[in-house]
Amino acid sequence: MNGDRLLAALSALGNPQRMRIVATLAGRRQYVSQLARELGISRPLLHMHLQRLEAADLVTADLEISDSGKAVKYVEAAPFALHLTPETIARAIPTLTEQKEQK
Repeated sequence: MNGDRLLAALSALGNPQRMRIVATLAGRRQYVSQLARELGISRPLLHMHLQRLEAADLVTADLEISDSGKAVKYVEAAPFALHLTPETIARAIPTLTEQKEQK
């Protein structure tokens, strides 16, 4: 995992609401409205968190058309594994875009 992807994943998971979202989606997919109800948060707030998680490749989303013709967005946790060690971080540092831009 390069530095930018590692930083995005850590940043996305550095929020308790986003951690709850990933935990709730573990092993299943759910449509956004139901997920918002389960978590007790508004859909706009959930969408904001989902955007951050999608950008970090931690969740995936699909739009489907229901039998009634309504578009329904389903989300699920993407398979990922983070193994952090000082060595992992050291290998990621040279690949950070921000690091290269500051030089």
